Amino acid sequence: MLMPKRVKRRRVHRGRMKGHAHSGTMLAYGDFGLMALEPAWITSNQIEAARVAMTRFIKRGGQVWVDIFPHKSVTKKPAETRMGSGKGSPEYWVAVVKPDRIMFEMSGVTEETAREALRLAMHKLPIKCKFVKKSDLRDPDKQNISEGGEA
Repeated sequence: MLMPKRVKRRRVHRGRMKGHAHSGTMLAYGDFGLMALEPAWITSNQIEAARVAMTRFIKRGGQVWVDIFPHKSVTKKPAETRMGSGKGSPEYWVAVVKPDRIMFEMSGVTEETAREALRLAMHKLPIKCKFVKKSDLRDPDKQNISEGGEA
């Protein structure tokens, strides 16, 4: 199960998931990827279940990259505890995922195999996702430079 080795603060605020992802929206390593279409907290258990589903389907043939990491701790107070007396202890870890974020990448397999493996991974996640290819995504920064825009 993924979790940070050490953190500066054990208990963090919940935060907001408004807007689209600023970074992690392009395929950095692989040829195929899984892009989030909704904002959500993805737990470390869900990330691991999706990773196992993909690697089992491709029979360890290709290469899989996990582009999200659960940095945020979610706390919970014990059952049947009275209100007050501080915040609860960390229960599990989540990755904050916003729309357009690439969560998993894959290469070294055919498109049909990658599509099916990522479809199996989608079923392990609590949000809507879509399959993306490197040829479909264009980097807007590189596009501006090629069109004569200022860098």
